[in-house]
Amino acid sequence: METTELLAHLPFSEVIGTPPVEVTDITTDSRAVQPGGAFICINGYTVDGHDYVPQALAAGARLIIADRPVEADPDKAAVVITDDTARAEGLVASAFFGHPSKSVRMIGVTGTNGKTSVANIIDGILRNSGRKSASSGTIGFNLNGVLYESANTTTDALTTQRMIRQASAEGCEAMTMEVSSHGLVEGRLSGTEFDIAVFTNLTHDHLDYHGTMEHYGYAKGLLFAQLGQDTSKPKFAVLNADDPWSDRYRQMTAHPVLTYAVDSEAMFRARDIRLEAGRTVFLMETPEGERQVVMNLIGGFNVYNALASAAALYAYGLGLDEIIAGLGALPAVKGRMERVETDLPLTIYIDYAHTPDAIEKAIASVLPYKKNKLIFLVGTGGNRDRSKRPIMAEKASVADYVILTTDDPRHEDYESITSELAAGMTHENYACIGDREQAVRHAVEVAGEGDILLFAGKGHEDFQIIGNTKYPHSDAEIALDEAEKKFGRKAGARD
Repeated sequence: METTELLAHLPFSEVIGTPPVEVTDITTDSRAVQPGGAFICINGYTVDGHDYVPQALAAGARLIIADRPVEADPDKAAVVITDDTARAEGLVASAFFGHPSKSVRMIGVTGTNGKTSVANIIDGILRNSGRKSASSGTIGFNLNGVLYESANTTTDALTTQRMIRQASAEGCEAMTMEVSSHGLVEGRLSGTEFDIAVFTNLTHDHLDYHGTMEHYGYAKGLLFAQLGQDTSKPKFAVLNADDPWSDRYRQMTAHPVLTYAVDSEAMFRARDIRLEAGRTVFLMETPEGERQVVMNLIGGFNVYNALASAAALYAYGLGLDEIIAGLGALPAVKGRMERVETDLPLTIYIDYAHTPDAIEKAIASVLPYKKNKLIFLVGTGGNRDRSKRPIMAEKASVADYVILTTDDPRHEDYESITSELAAGMTHENYACIGDREQAVRHAVEVAGEGDILLFAGKGHEDFQIIGNTKYPHSDAEIALDEAEKKFGRKAGARD
């Protein structure tokens, strides 16, 4: 791409040296610099990209984008000084990849809980209807049914633009993205134009980063503000009418709003809900009358996820028959109230619940089927929001026996995490076991025939972060291994 065209997207920058005629590549990783490429210096949590300019120049970078002066031979490379390299990353990435979000219909899903489920439901129904579709988020980048790993719920701006361009190149007409509050605040979505913005709910989480629920809520609202003011192009906001934050988000957008709810009046509303062991049935009120929904997704929270998805797909242009059929055909979302297949006399669920609200809903979804004990394992991450820990344990106390452990302890001591969780317990039937593998094994050890085991916090993740290292970890595999030992026969395999 011609450098002058690229730099036109940074109009108030200072250029030191002579820029190359064209830029062949863009990266924020000095190890990935290509000869003739541009290197953007990003101030990260643990490293500062400005410190790696020498390595980038040695690898052949001919354009450095920084927010302060750095050393570079002006005859070999130009330095562009801009006030915010994180914002610059999104702007130049979008330009470099040809503004790909303009050629794909973009659906953004934000909220505390349910983002992954809603994004996967929307993507799955689009693909089931014969359309090419992509999605990105916590589970990864799903391109027409092929899953690729990704590092964050909302990836960095360069990765995001690459994914959207790839989706467009593969013929996708839509891409659904989980949108995190961190990603919105840090500008990772700069240069991405959304057509439909979906809000799931707002509950206690990430206060270590945002400070207050008010700041957290407004961070989520950035997605609706970023729909823009140009009403010549059809765009929509989809809001949960049962969540009071929806009133604020309605005020943040100039575009039409579709609502969904269970308790409040809404365009898409569920009633006569039947929560069964292997399926969920309800009547869905829609702008075109009532329709019955029968789906494999279990739990009351998945009724909300289905309603949000149905409203978004209706805004997209799908007919209700396609939407209802799609909901009925969907399998469970990986790691979201996912039942582990086994022929042993135990029922095991894996879930990603890691907030007080999600824990409450996960437990509520299995309580109707409890025959004996409900054993609930809950953990939380180290060096993250500590204020939610006792509240999480309080919600977990509904279970007959609770095991308090860690998700990703990072650099925090086990005892620090589990003791803060324990402060919220309302009964004495619990154990503190910081080592998550041992905690999972203990859950199976204390289980009897007919018990339900619910492992919360890791969901689909197959690793655990201890220190700065990712170690292999699977709640399901560990539980099945321990169950085989306990019952003396093969436990079966996970889906």
